[in-house]
Amino acid sequence: MGLFDFFKKKETAPEAQEALNKGLEKTKEGFLSKITKAVAGKSTVDDDVLDNLEEVLVTSDVGVTTTLKIIERIQERVARDKYLSTSQLNVLLRDEIQLLLAENNSNDFRSFEYGDHKPYVIMVVGVNGVGKTTTIGKLAYKLKAEGLKVVLGAADTFRAAAVEQIKLWGERIDVRVVAQAMGSDPASVAFDTIQSAVANGDDVVIIDTAGRLHNKIGLMNELGKIKKVMEKVIPGAPHEILLVLDGSTGQNAFEQCKQFTEATDVNALAITKLDGTAKGGVVIGISDQFKIPVKYIGVGEGVNDLQLFDKKAFVDGLFK
Repeated sequence: MGLFDFFKKKETAPEAQEALNKGLEKTKEGFLSKITKAVAGKSTVDDDVLDNLEEVLVTSDVGVTTTLKIIERIQERVARDKYLSTSQLNVLLRDEIQLLLAENNSNDFRSFEYGDHKPYVIMVVGVNGVGKTTTIGKLAYKLKAEGLKVVLGAADTFRAAAVEQIKLWGERIDVRVVAQAMGSDPASVAFDTIQSAVANGDDVVIIDTAGRLHNKIGLMNELGKIKKVMEKVIPGAPHEILLVLDGSTGQNAFEQCKQFTEATDVNALAITKLDGTAKGGVVIGISDQFKIPVKYIGVGEGVNDLQLFDKKAFVDGLFK
């Protein structure tokens, strides 16, 4: 079985779809009830309905730019088909959102080849409190469950809590953790972790990093330094820079994505805490605006509640 192939097995399983549907309940309830109000008393999709729909999408944290794109596409369909009933609107909206997600995730995770990287190095970035360390733990758990050797690097050395949390996850799921004293150089931790992984024959290295955003230049320098020391051990590392965003923060997640994509070469997104919010529309807007594949979503607190992002399953969950 190839690296991450285990997600292929589980993503279409009924229990995974059920967990996703449950995790999206709050977003779905808000979304569908707003759409119902938007078309109340109307039989056809006219300018008033489209204005109301625009408001629904913006208030669901889809984002203004992405909302206008969706509305424009629906307007084109209305103009082309001449008559479009409001009962068809949900189907049309679902199709357009799914198409938008497909366009913005050209490297569909199910068919994305990781090649022969061993160890495969993932550097995880994101501000404190978004669920970064929990995402690392859950991902490590799933990889280990498939027989892959995983090592974690505790390179967020500025917060004792972050290092301790990584260590606790390591104990909980029986995965090795490389850590140094509080205040150590994060790049040194990353270097030690990757060297250790090579010597130990590990399959995957996951490196946690500090989540400070108050000084963007400092963040850029720090992440750049970590990348450089990784490349000294493994040319081309890190193979994945995974940005973790808290879906419940809505528009703040957009701003964080902007800051981190300017600071480093983010090529994958994980959006967490979707089960506790009505702001799941943020997944659509972030995917569209930043053109970075959403690879994982968090739909619950359980160790199995980190899921591979499946575009169709996500959109179905919003409209069912």
